Amino acid sequence: MAPALPRKAVPKDRFPALFATLKTQTYHDPSTRGPGSHTYASITPPANIRTLAWNPTGHLIATGSSDRSIRIWNPEKPQVKNSTELRGHTGAIQRVAWNPTKEAELASVSTDGTCRFWDVRTRTCIASIPLGDEGVTVGWASDGSLALVVRRDDLLIPIYLHPDSPPTAGKSLPQSVQTNQTIFNPVGSPTTLLLTTGEGSVKICSWPPSSTTAAAAANGGTPLHHSAQTPSRSTTPVPPGSSASLQTLHTLHAHTSACISLALSPTSRYLAIGGSDALISLYDTHDWICRRTLSSLSGSVKTVSFSWDGSYIIGGSDEGTGIDIAHAETGEIVARIETSMPAPCASWHPNGKYWIAYSGDPAGLKIVGAAGGGL
Repeated sequence: MAPALPRKAVPKDRFPALFATLKTQTYHDPSTRGPGSHTYASITPPANIRTLAWNPTGHLIATGSSDRSIRIWNPEKPQVKNSTELRGHTGAIQRVAWNPTKEAELASVSTDGTCRFWDVRTRTCIASIPLGDEGVTVGWASDGSLALVVRRDDLLIPIYLHPDSPPTAGKSLPQSVQTNQTIFNPVGSPTTLLLTTGEGSVKICSWPPSSTTAAAAANGGTPLHHSAQTPSRSTTPVPPGSSASLQTLHTLHAHTSACISLALSPTSRYLAIGGSDALISLYDTHDWICRRTLSSLSGSVKTVSFSWDGSYIIGGSDEGTGIDIAHAETGEIVARIETSMPAPCASWHPNGKYWIAYSGDPAGLKIVGAAGGGL
């Protein structure tokens, strides 16, 4: 597949007029009409599409719903006959996430207590890892070497991927506080893990969880700014039965209530943190100072997402209507997507397009920009 051509970022003064030209495409799945489905219109939006994610190239987008199904869409072919349905989970889909190094490998967690790995080209589940309880979220290390699952009882389970053998679960890591989402450092082997907590903070921890982390903490430095060539500690899983814990390098006291979602800008300059207080805080990752706060949402910020160039940011909430687009450098609202219902899942296209995918509409998945426009 040919790589996307490089694009220049659209400046703030030109963005509103150009974004207004974008047309929205709807992706409707008529085969799921019952309660908890992708398209059932008479229940609250969060019980329709519960999660969505673009693959690394932006050529595919996955949605997961309460009817236990995952669907893979080609944004340029909205007819359901051109999509792929993945079945196997026996509970509602909680989160889907693509391997950042493979455009056709997807991980999913469900209320059925499993994490599944899928090859979307062959529509097959290549592995199913029992979790022992409901999975809440899953996120990948940037090199694709592991996926980290958070259970509903705040237990972290690292799942290690191997080139020639099935994935294996490593030593579980119990957390003393509510843990809602995790992300790893954006480049190279996993060395840093960020976790949102129910206490209104984000913990920045060293990785891997082992006795070596204490030495790593003593080294100091800014944990997110690593190059691909930076030497990193071993990511070998901790052997079963051994003791392991995460070493906290720094704590951001970001919100007065629970931190729910977080995202790093593509340049790693900013960390966006969404809270149950309906606020998005933007932290500078060089000095960990909050530069600005976005306050246009009406309820808990379920998702946060940066545009491919890091210039713009959106948040998804299960309260209120509409999606505001803010300029990351100034916090100014530069555009708005009008919605008829709340949109808890909202995500920018990852690779050179100012498209936005969002959930919550009774008709199904919507993608602003996929139907054409001048941006």
